[in-house]
Amino acid sequence: MSPSDIEARPKQKIERREESTRPGAYFHPAVDIFEAADELVLLADMPGVSPDSIDVNLEGDQLTIEGRVKPEDYEGLKPLHVEYGVGGFWRRFTLGEAIDCESIKAQIKGGVLALHLPKAERARARRITVQAS
Repeated sequence: MSPSDIEARPKQKIERREESTRPGAYFHPAVDIFEAADELVLLADMPGVSPDSIDVNLEGDQLTIEGRVKPEDYEGLKPLHVEYGVGGFWRRFTLGEAIDCESIKAQIKGGVLALHLPKAERARARRITVQAS
């Protein structure tokens, strides 16, 4: 398999989350990260999570995303087929000095959380002028 191939992984349940006091199952969301000229874009799959149930926190260089699914939305349903359990999503990333932490933006659409992580000025590609001597 080449590095450019994408391979789907099954949903990974988190066994223990010491940071949270909220009950229920949590899973690692599937995440894709793309690099553009001025930013990194992180896309996290969070099906069933509403915009008011997402927390994106930055503490030091630790970026944490958490999305909570409301269990009451699933009460009374009798599924015919289930591919994953109902639960929240949680993931943590360590950001380096190359990210402008003050300008991070987040949005959710269709169950996908998009984080735009702008590169710090010193990390952006630039052309170096060569002078004749």
